[in-house]
Amino acid sequence: MSRYSFHRSGKDAWSSPRPFSDANLRRQRYGRIQPMEKPGLLERLLRLA
Repeated sequence: MSRYSFHRSGKDAWSSPRPFSDANLRRQRYGRIQPMEKPGLLERLLRLA
């Protein structure tokens, strides 16, 4: 058994997760979900994306 132990001074994200927030409230605050890649010219012209 090891003599060493690991201690962290700050709170960990796993031990204190962010509180639940409703999808409508997130949309009001941050706007619509944006795609990872911007659509190309052809896709924008034909509204494929």
